[in-house]
Amino acid sequence: MADFTTLYDKALRGEFLSIEEGMQLFEQAPLAELMLVADTMRRQRVPHGKVTWQIDRNVNTTNVCIANCKFCNFYRIPGHAEAYITDMETYRKKIRETIRWGGDQLLLQGGHHPELGLQFYVDTFKAIKAEFPDIRLHALGPPEVAHITKLVKSTHAEVLAALKAAGMDSLPGAGAEILVDRVRRLISKGKCGAQEWLDVMHEAHKLNLPTSATMMFGHVETIRERFEHLDKIRAVQAKKPEGTYGFTAFIPWTFQDADTLLARIRGVHNLTTSDEYIRMIAISRIFLPNITNIQASWLTVGKAVAQMCLHAGANDFGSIMLEENVVSAAGAPHRFTYKSIQQAIAEAGFEPQLRNQVYEWRQLPEVIEEQVIDY
Repeated sequence: MADFTTLYDKALRGEFLSIEEGMQLFEQAPLAELMLVADTMRRQRVPHGKVTWQIDRNVNTTNVCIANCKFCNFYRIPGHAEAYITDMETYRKKIRETIRWGGDQLLLQGGHHPELGLQFYVDTFKAIKAEFPDIRLHALGPPEVAHITKLVKSTHAEVLAALKAAGMDSLPGAGAEILVDRVRRLISKGKCGAQEWLDVMHEAHKLNLPTSATMMFGHVETIRERFEHLDKIRAVQAKKPEGTYGFTAFIPWTFQDADTLLARIRGVHNLTTSDEYIRMIAISRIFLPNITNIQASWLTVGKAVAQMCLHAGANDFGSIMLEENVVSAAGAPHRFTYKSIQQAIAEAGFEPQLRNQVYEWRQLPEVIEEQVIDY
């Protein structure tokens, strides 16, 4: 077993730690030392030193889903009285609001609707872009792409190419949870398996679609399985074609358990402490030297913990999320405005910088209306 200093030096040289080495640091190294190493690596990879953030809105294409994830309170089964498919008039209203509130992007996701194939999404994206050519569509996720591919009996590459041509600007890292099939069978059996998730992302990278990678932890996974997840993410990033975006960021967040099936039936609760989350952020920076941006999930851990993460390897605060329905439905209570997120970053000792999805800097609009919405 290597001593901590040897592993720190290996990480600081940008070399890949093994799963065993990562676990050793996660389980045994002092948190203060991990934070220092991760902070040093942040300075190496993001030398401007600013903390980036974004204004976008999570709009759901549909809440109909047959994946039956055990941690989701948002979905409705086909035929449910509360089931919906978002229409163009609703998109139009929400996009106009988003622009007035300073946003430049929709995070456009939904469920595994059994009847909505590729043409539905192509038509939807084209219609939105025809009216709002400057709004970015950060849309779907690997499980939805896999679902559409099966519905239309096509390939991941063909589906992604059609979606990109229709106006999809980037692919979120949704539905990753833990990329180990033992875990996925327990919590999200109806979604694609781990390898298919990774395959979709690799095809997206070949098309130079920017993507992000995520991890939802603190439920039924083991520590080793967390590191298997990180190792798989790192491997896909390592084989992206030169000059492509690949994974622009990694975003780990904690399982939100309020009234979920995992909590009610299996008795699984999120017991992640603040220290453990900060440790996970630091390890993410250390273990993923080939991903530039590490995002702190203020939505699930709150302002104070997220601020600490900025001193533990994170360089991004994510979006203020003008609307978010899925994680909130499982108990995430935290909220930011465009003013308070900048204040929180400044309080942590950093300069806030508005960005877009590919981490290009944006100027804050001169006029931003105060958001007034109940969702």
